[in-house]
Amino acid sequence: MMSVENNDQHYDVLVVGAGFAGLYLLHRLRAQGMRVKVFEAGDDVGGTWYWNRYPGARCDVESLEYSFSFSEELQQEWKWSERYAGQPEILRYLQHVADRFDLRRDVLFNTRVARARFSPARNEWTVNTEAGEQYRARYCVMATGNLSKASVPDIPGIESFKGRWFHTSAWPKEPVDFTGLRVGVVGTGSTGIQLVPRVAEQARHLYVFQRTANYCIPLRNGPQDAGIERDVKGRYAAVRKQARESPSGVAGFNVPTQSVLEVRPEEREAAFERRWNWGGIGLTRAFNDVLFNEESNRIASEYVKRKMREVVKDPKVADALTPTYPIGTKRLCADTGYFQAFNRDNVTLVDIRRSPIRAMGPHSVETGEATYEVDALIFATGFDAMTGTLLAIDIGVENGPTLRSLWADGPHAYLGLMVAGLPNLFMVTGPGSPSVLSNVVVSIEQHVEWITNCLAHMQERGLDHIEALADAQQTWGDHVNEVAGRSLLAKASSWYTGANIPGKPRGFIPYMGGVGAFRAHCDEVARNGYQGFALSTARQAQGSPA
Repeated sequence: MMSVENNDQHYDVLVVGAGFAGLYLLHRLRAQGMRVKVFEAGDDVGGTWYWNRYPGARCDVESLEYSFSFSEELQQEWKWSERYAGQPEILRYLQHVADRFDLRRDVLFNTRVARARFSPARNEWTVNTEAGEQYRARYCVMATGNLSKASVPDIPGIESFKGRWFHTSAWPKEPVDFTGLRVGVVGTGSTGIQLVPRVAEQARHLYVFQRTANYCIPLRNGPQDAGIERDVKGRYAAVRKQARESPSGVAGFNVPTQSVLEVRPEEREAAFERRWNWGGIGLTRAFNDVLFNEESNRIASEYVKRKMREVVKDPKVADALTPTYPIGTKRLCADTGYFQAFNRDNVTLVDIRRSPIRAMGPHSVETGEATYEVDALIFATGFDAMTGTLLAIDIGVENGPTLRSLWADGPHAYLGLMVAGLPNLFMVTGPGSPSVLSNVVVSIEQHVEWITNCLAHMQERGLDHIEALADAQQTWGDHVNEVAGRSLLAKASSWYTGANIPGKPRGFIPYMGGVGAFRAHCDEVARNGYQGFALSTARQAQGSPA
């Protein structure tokens, strides 16, 4: 494909983000002969794994599967040191990918996108950076990630705090030493659960401010087993195929066929025990109805609560750490020594659901019941998930709708790929796709391949304009809601529904139908001439004679 104009500021495709999705997009689009420019706010590749450098940051999908599958040479040559890779190793892996495929030369680092506008007259997107630079291209792809826009609580007096404070998603590159300090951690989701044991090892005293007690399964991490690595690498094609066709994007465990209620108590216990001892977050998939049947969920929840309580020595602390919601309806966490940390003399759990944080002083955090003196404060308060990063960019059509206006009552998208009303703009793992409910690398590869195949299809036919149809988007949205409505997840107050962000419209955002089923549907849409999308030339889209 020829570029829009013979000018360095004009490209065929502009991509926002240089994490897993942006790097793979660049690799694929380049191979199709397109001129591509990628914008990245950081000073290197990595996306989530560039920004989230906090102590204990680690993936909860096994390393051999949380990796690219597009290059046999890449997946054979890279050696993971741990079963579940930590942030530094995943970042090194993505840096290796960028080097191996010579990707950095088409990435603009330290460049944050402020605005993107589509011109119907020119049939192209103009992207403006915060530094005032302007770039134009026929297509724009948002590879901004699902967990990128940090959520920082608005606490009165935070500006008066004299100590250092951090958000886990913007952790400094240089090591932070908490030795001898009184430290507060606000938040006990997946990030806080990874962080607490590490900070507890250093701090003079650690106060953990918990609003919601969460379920945790031991990760059982350790060095990568050489025998398992040889086995997987010897049959990688089959492993990847199984992952792509599975509900969660992970190979290994068979898809369950039995209800919790169909087996004897001792069989049930044994099935849960196998998953518990194996480690990781697969326990809710031991049976086929844990996330759909309240009684089945109650049994699974009680099993995990009992295992958790066995670790914590103080019964009152154990009570405070025991979740009250159905397991799996919020993100299931994997831990390494989290509950054990509360057996330490230098760790105090503060229940801020019972007594919320009221204010901060120069050296303190104040709740309704007490004042806690702290020298440093860490916010592990999560993200404006799946939509926040997109809405942080001013995206829209000249003299037409903006993404913010189109999503005023909640996010709408067709297959998580496009938004009706925004032509030639794609998203990777957008709302209405499996995204955060899956091994996201598998979901990223699926979306990137669909987008690049679609652009190749258009190029072959002389087409240069694509829009999602509003009716198809509505039908898909109804299906996403209907599938979610069958489960217990849609009833929970979680970041899956936007409940963690004040004022955010509520609704179940990801697709619960599974990775395999979603892939099959997207493939069928493509086979049927990209059903639900309008493909045309720009002149046809404008109503001019071809």
